[in-house]
Amino acid sequence: MSPKEYQAFAKTREPSRSVLANCIRAFLVGGAICLAGQGIQDFFVYVFDMGRKQAANPTVAVLILISVIMTCMGVYDKIAQWAGAGTAVPVTGFANSMCSAALEHRSEGLVLGVGGNMFKLAGSVIVFGTVAAFFVGIIYMALGIKGH
Repeated sequence: MSPKEYQAFAKTREPSRSVLANCIRAFLVGGAICLAGQGIQDFFVYVFDMGRKQAANPTVAVLILISVIMTCMGVYDKIAQWAGAGTAVPVTGFANSMCSAALEHRSEGLVLGVGGNMFKLAGSVIVFGTVAAFFVGIIYMALGIKGH
């Protein structure tokens, strides 16, 4: 069987995916994560009398902690299978991917297993973010735009 014939055969066996249903699930779960984040931020604002900017960092930390705990319990991955991109886009998705890599390679040791493999994904994301921020900064400087 040639590669083209195999691809045509595989395409006939592939389950159909409803784009609309996938978008709705991603929207609902991603929105629920953001809603939870807003609730956590409001908690910090009203209970600890923080400003919105002050409450932002602990809010992200709590969301990451919840994501890591849910990943360790195997819950986050099940939600991600159902919701797709709705769980991958928020910061919780990044925490999930880091934690999953750490759990998968923990038997290889802390440095080479957990540390080495955890940053395979994170490294590219961090490098992309750093390079993008650099070029945006250059554009801001070239256009004379001042930050607040």
